[in-house]
Amino acid sequence: MASEITYAEVTFRNGSKFSGTNSDPPAAPKERTTPHKSNPGFPKLLCASLIILFLLLAISFFIAFIIFFQKYSQLLKKITEDKSTTKESTHTTLECVKNNLAIPEKVWSCCPKNWKSFSSKCYFISTESRSWSESQKNCSGMQAHLTVINTKEEQDFIIQNLSKDSAYFVGLSDPEGQRHWQWVDQTPYNDSATFWHPKEPSDPNERCVIVNYPRPRGKWGWNDVYCDNAQRSVCEMTKIYL
Repeated sequence: MASEITYAEVTFRNGSKFSGTNSDPPAAPKERTTPHKSNPGFPKLLCASLIILFLLLAISFFIAFIIFFQKYSQLLKKITEDKSTTKESTHTTLECVKNNLAIPEKVWSCCPKNWKSFSSKCYFISTESRSWSESQKNCSGMQAHLTVINTKEEQDFIIQNLSKDSAYFVGLSDPEGQRHWQWVDQTPYNDSATFWHPKEPSDPNERCVIVNYPRPRGKWGWNDVYCDNAQRSVCEMTKIYL
């Protein structure tokens, strides 16, 4: 009697059915994908970029600070000069004496308080040191000008009120350096009414004039100096008649 062959049916989990004893080999497992690794040089590049940015910001801040400091210094200097000018230019109080001139309608002749009176003029002795042009500007702010000396009597009066330890700008200058001396009020320069020290004026580049008292000589007189030198000064204005 012939033997019977029994076929078994095998069912896999994926639902595929295979008949008989032979079956396909299981599918090979999928290759596991390895995650992409980051570039190890990227953090270094980022760090270098941040350092460069910080340095640029620091340099910019330093330059801005220098510019600000210069502007602040200039502003502070201007404010200081303006305060000094305001302090000297305030003369709301007058000191008056009986007028002896033949001016019937004018009874009193007056000078601002703390100014010196001589003849028909008032004189202010500045204790602040400035250049010649700044001294003239300071006088102008007080409705005056650097003093113009016309006579020996005027020279003698002025020097009586000066300190021998200082020098004082007057309103005489040589703008072009040609030894053409000019007074600030356009009074003609008179060689016969000058009070130069011996051998002065001595340098064409020294275009402004001071009154000083050199110790070895022991005498007041005029000397030409550089206009940018800081000196005291003498202002002059015409008396106020009331």
